[in-house]
Amino acid sequence: MDALEGRLAVIGGGRMGEAIVAGLVGSGSLASSQITVADPNEDRRSRLASEHGVSVFADGSAAIAGAGTVILAVKPQVIDAVVQALAPALEDAVVVSIAGGVTCARLESMLPAGTAVIRVMPNTPALVGSGMSIVSGGAEATPEQVRRVAALFACVGTVIVLDESLQDACTAISGCGPAYMALVIDALARAGVREGLSRDTAQMLALATMRGTVDLIEKTGQHPEAVIDAVSSPGGSTIAAINELEVHGVRAAFAAAVRAAVDRSREMGRQS
Repeated sequence: MDALEGRLAVIGGGRMGEAIVAGLVGSGSLASSQITVADPNEDRRSRLASEHGVSVFADGSAAIAGAGTVILAVKPQVIDAVVQALAPALEDAVVVSIAGGVTCARLESMLPAGTAVIRVMPNTPALVGSGMSIVSGGAEATPEQVRRVAALFACVGTVIVLDESLQDACTAISGCGPAYMALVIDALARAGVREGLSRDTAQMLALATMRGTVDLIEKTGQHPEAVIDAVSSPGGSTIAAINELEVHGVRAAFAAAVRAAVDRSREMGRQS
């Protein structure tokens, strides 16, 4: 990753904020001395300092002093209050928000005119370096600033840059997606237990099969339907199982889930 302009400040040292810090320091993309983190929780600050070597502050204004890039790693419910409190000190910084559903325009309206805002939706697998992050620049962000932020989040997984109008749809798939995948794994494991397997064995089978299927599709470029067809022998057990899933509306249920997540994300974006 190219060097960021100035230091990096992270407001919020929770799971996602720490994942970003760990990814940057662990990959050597930034030295711990280049990163400051603000969090109100003393135990969290102590852990961040001891495990990652970064400077920590209870006060956000102190953390962002002199920072060229500021990541707002806080919940959507509190981001307005956080931005309003820090706005005077953010005039010369690139402001990066990972708050779901919160638009660049909403943040720009609370910040000094001309402030560059970039919206990012990472997901929880970033905690283990396997995240999926969607990056979108606001009205004042330059392509170079967007590129630098995308490179930053590449330290915790895969990154794509898209127009902000697609953020809600992406959130409904990748942002919420780990919960969907975990639900499928749990459902398969529970079904296996019902058929006589131990929980550990059933879950291992489900995890390994999901991981292997992902690898198969990525490495061969096959369409998911082709993978289904390849496993479904005429009159066999797989096609019998697929028929049951179709009868119970699994595809429709996932479509409805994604729609509900999109609607909720847009609703949060309208809230002030």
